[in-house]
Amino acid sequence: MRLTRRNFLGTSAAAAVALSPGLLLAAPAAKAPMSADEALSRLMDGNKRYIAGKTVHGNLTARRDEVAPKQQPFAMVLSCADSRVPPELIFDETLGALFVVRVAGNYAETGGIGSFQYAFEHFHSPLLLVLGHSACGAVHATVDAMKDPNASAPGDIAAIVNAIMPSVKKVANTSGDIYAAAIAQNARDNAGKLAAEPLLHTGVAEHRLRVASAVYDLQSGRVSLLT
Repeated sequence: MRLTRRNFLGTSAAAAVALSPGLLLAAPAAKAPMSADEALSRLMDGNKRYIAGKTVHGNLTARRDEVAPKQQPFAMVLSCADSRVPPELIFDETLGALFVVRVAGNYAETGGIGSFQYAFEHFHSPLLLVLGHSACGAVHATVDAMKDPNASAPGDIAAIVNAIMPSVKKVANTSGDIYAAAIAQNARDNAGKLAAEPLLHTGVAEHRLRVASAVYDLQSGRVSLLT
């Protein structure tokens, strides 16, 4: 079986979210310093607004001017490159609030790790969240590759499959939905990898940084924390 570009990326209908005109207000700027717990609470509160269709994004002209000279993101996020999973929208955040790295399969690779190390050292963001999502094409392709030894991924997609494969193998004998289990395991494993990386590990050990993992549901819009 050949893992084509189409079955790797996956398809799904996006649900429309109704915005109330009375709520089109600029999101508040992040206040520093902020603890990891406060940062996570802010993200989850924003996700609740997103689910309820009560987002507070509006005219960002003033905010754009405010952050142009300097950024101070209160959280870092590693998420999938899937077009349906934009962290700033699902957490109802504004410009300059989140330092985001996106790659198919939300796995920690060299460039992303270095980016987070830089953000932590320079902006002192207290939270790093690894965000997986339901129906992740990259994880699904990796599960299928494990099931079929003759499967092959075209081009550099193979590198993504190889990176995710260790997490998939951990749940190979699950009695439930192996795809869902692999998505969650992949998020947990990459959170663990990031927490162990130099510079980031120092922050974790000194309680200046929390590394967490979660899964976003494409249908409901809900983010569920794993660790």
